[in-house]
Amino acid sequence: MDSNGLADPYLVVSLGKTKIKDQDKYIPNTLNPLFGKMFELTAHIPISKDLCITVMDYDLIGKDDKIGETVIDLENRFLTKFGAICGLPQSYCTSGINKWRDCRTPKQILEKYCETNNFLKPKFIGNNRVIFHGDDYYLEDFEVGMTISPHMGPPDQRLALHVLNGLPVVPEHVETRPLYNTLQPGIEQGRLQMWVDIFPKDYGPPGMPFNISPREPGEYTLRVIVWNTSDVILEEVSVMGEAMSDIYVKGWMSGIDKQEKTDVHYRSLDGTGNFNWRFLFPFLYIPAEKVMVVRKKVHFWSLDIREQRIPAKLILQIWDNDLFSPDDFLGQLELNLNKMPKPAKNARKCGLHQIPEDYRRNVETVSLFDSKRVNGWWPAAATDDGKQILAGKLEMTLELLTQQEAEEKPAGKGRDEPNMNPILDPPNRPATSFAWFSSPFKSLRYILWRRYKWTIIKFLVICIVVALVVLFVYAAPGYTVKKIMGA
Repeated sequence: MDSNGLADPYLVVSLGKTKIKDQDKYIPNTLNPLFGKMFELTAHIPISKDLCITVMDYDLIGKDDKIGETVIDLENRFLTKFGAICGLPQSYCTSGINKWRDCRTPKQILEKYCETNNFLKPKFIGNNRVIFHGDDYYLEDFEVGMTISPHMGPPDQRLALHVLNGLPVVPEHVETRPLYNTLQPGIEQGRLQMWVDIFPKDYGPPGMPFNISPREPGEYTLRVIVWNTSDVILEEVSVMGEAMSDIYVKGWMSGIDKQEKTDVHYRSLDGTGNFNWRFLFPFLYIPAEKVMVVRKKVHFWSLDIREQRIPAKLILQIWDNDLFSPDDFLGQLELNLNKMPKPAKNARKCGLHQIPEDYRRNVETVSLFDSKRVNGWWPAAATDDGKQILAGKLEMTLELLTQQEAEEKPAGKGRDEPNMNPILDPPNRPATSFAWFSSPFKSLRYILWRRYKWTIIKFLVICIVVALVVLFVYAAPGYTVKKIMGA
């Protein structure tokens, strides 16, 4: 409904003269809102029988737009013989999260069913046997191999419920109802997932309603320690003709713009990089739904924060640092924290076979939310002429902590204080790893002298010999004359 292709939906529930407008609780910038709302109204059937649920689009300026609505005939549900006033659950629990919420017990519902369909009333014999419509039913036949939860109710009530579940009655379920707008008749404007329970007052008070409010995400922190890299593509060629790369690693969580990167390992001649660098990635996560919650403004001038629910993915990239041109991308690794490839124990065993693809179905995976801490080698991949190639290998430690655990075990970014859990020492890089522009004398020593040492020595020896010969030729005539005159 908005110019950005999204909407700011909220609900309006009306029944007869009663109207509930939930405008203050609109959900900004979404096409899949999660309302999680329960509305309780008093209905006088059949005087007020049509329950209308409208989804509106909130506008800061101007009149709110109607997205669509659905109408439910409560009288039809109340009078049907299929027990549509309250969906029938699969189990009878007197406590717990699945507590029975109907006004009537299963035995009362079964007796009402018999009365409506002109059957004889069910005859209960003890707690585990009932004669219904000429047939015998035993509780043991329904609960073979079942574990009886302490939340479950008496055996006779459970038996009555088992019998009811075999009858043509409406089971407990979530309805999916289409939304329509008179401006575009016959065209769905979306769908609403919901259900309606009807509780006649002469049946007694209903049970507690289910809590369907949206789950609140928990705060987590992902700590990634980049130890080393190996077999990284050598992208550059030095002035002396050596293949090399100035390696650094960049990382972020998918959907979160904040990125972190290590320092640079200069002049890697064999694709090896040493870092001992810690990344810290705080994020919101809902374990029950296995999704990460990202809340941010779409634009700088946006008034509302948009919420997205996406998989928890860690993205790591290997780059080659350049001084006078844009840095070169070398390879990338994506890790779904719920189903990530198991790391290799050493660099030699690390390869593209660890990356799950459509044609590789036997990749061993691990969930960081279960194991909490994983250490090893993962491959970074790149594409060359449409084919996937190995761009490098990353040795890392991934640790997942809750907010409380992160406060109990503090750690700083990179190698900053508090440098603990674990302590990261400066990497032991080779003497050739330095920026040439910052150390000209080291450049002469480790670049020019190391590569052309014997050539320079031969040149110096030749220069000394030539100098001696020239000096001899220059001084020999004078010395000869002096000897003759002196004699």
